[in-house]
Amino acid sequence: MSGSVQNFPVLHKKLSVDIKENKTDIVICSYDDYFLVIATQIGAMGTILHARKEEEISTNPTFNVSVIFGKRDEPMLVACARQLIEHISRSGSSQPLVLSLGLKDHSVETLKGIVSSVTENGLW
Repeated sequence: MSGSVQNFPVLHKKLSVDIKENKTDIVICSYDDYFLVIATQIGAMGTILHARKEEEISTNPTFNVSVIFGKRDEPMLVACARQLIEHISRSGSSQPLVLSLGLKDHSVETLKGIVSSVTENGLW
């Protein structure tokens, strides 16, 4: 795994990992009001999801994940976004997440690899 952090024009980190023999490029960006994560094995954006923590008084937070563009019939992509927003929330941030997944392989192992790589390299 290789990665680099740059501050201009926006704080971001780029890395490339091998997940199930597929080269996966990941870009993590930290904007003032949201996080953007792009993970691609196909060199394109793919399915774009929006995930956010619902602001409630309750001690048990709830999370809302919706598909903005792309495959709406892939529950594993939604699960990936949910895991990432839960991790971001546990880290103390309440900013929403925009997640782009352009994947050749939508298996559980691939999505676990993406979640692991992003959480290890997060900018939150």
